[in-house]
Amino acid sequence: MQDGKLGVAIHGAGWVASAHVLSWKKNPHVQVVSVGDINLERAQQFADNNGLSCAVRDNFDEVLADECVDIVDVSGPSHVHAEQGIAAAEAGKHVLVEKPIALTMEENRALRDAVAKSGVKSITSFVSRFNQEVVTLRSMLQSKAIGELFYAEVDYWHGIKPTHHAWNLHSKKKTGGSTMLLGGCHAIDALRWLVDDEVEELTAYSNNPKGFFEYDANVVAVMKFRGGVIAKASALFDCEMPYSFNIDLAGTEGTLRDNRVWSKKLFPGQTSWSTFPTIMMDSADVMHHSFDEEINYFVECIREDRQPHCNIIDGYRSHELCMAIDRSIEVGGPVKLPLEP
Repeated sequence: MQDGKLGVAIHGAGWVASAHVLSWKKNPHVQVVSVGDINLERAQQFADNNGLSCAVRDNFDEVLADECVDIVDVSGPSHVHAEQGIAAAEAGKHVLVEKPIALTMEENRALRDAVAKSGVKSITSFVSRFNQEVVTLRSMLQSKAIGELFYAEVDYWHGIKPTHHAWNLHSKKKTGGSTMLLGGCHAIDALRWLVDDEVEELTAYSNNPKGFFEYDANVVAVMKFRGGVIAKASALFDCEMPYSFNIDLAGTEGTLRDNRVWSKKLFPGQTSWSTFPTIMMDSADVMHHSFDEEINYFVECIREDRQPHCNIIDGYRSHELCMAIDRSIEVGGPVKLPLEP
């Protein structure tokens, strides 16, 4: 910590980091003290473009050895997230890890255990939890505005074209492991967050008509939560349409569909859908995402010595659920959770 501010190291100077850095710069309690990337020239350009006078590195070990670094923002390609997150935790650094935090259950477990053992604060970058639409929907559920929830549905429909990962399109390792891990994990985590429970069993199906990815591009899963809620989640990469993040929540006394509300409890005499003004989950552009709220919350948790609700230990569960969906597709049948004792 320098001058009373927490030192932040951003490692991975790519697309999502361009949004992260703007949020870090707005927070008065932190200072970006290091920018890193496997490509030193790219890291320097990132620092210059964002007006940063800080260390610029291509060696992650140097980042961890820097006593000025209190927080590591792991924002490189998917296949380095777990390895770098583990190293940061073991070095005693608080850590933000972009999704997916792991590509295998072995990585997922190792990252969870390393963070738990180190005692550092951590956050899984499931930014949808901080989106105002999701915040409002969760508040309505908690206030029983639609009674008892019995059905939930969250969908991630993002027509990713070949150019989206043109740098290594057909690599499972570098494009995120599976459709659910690469993008659908946002829907899965939002589903867990809104239902506020854990899945006990699921069955999933997939197809791959366009063949852009080596894994199936379109996935749907039907789930049963421990408390009895039934649910569906899907992720479509082959869809021909604008980006859509569909949320449907049916309760015993009403229904929520994105920003539409049917609740005689809230609106006696209601004859058509009511809507609430909000920032919708309607864009894949990282500049639209709620990183300000996510990063401000993480800094607050560090300063107040409390764990974020979406720490790595909780993120483990969302990733486990994604991997259970992939396993169901692989085995062609139902899968029970947890995957491990």
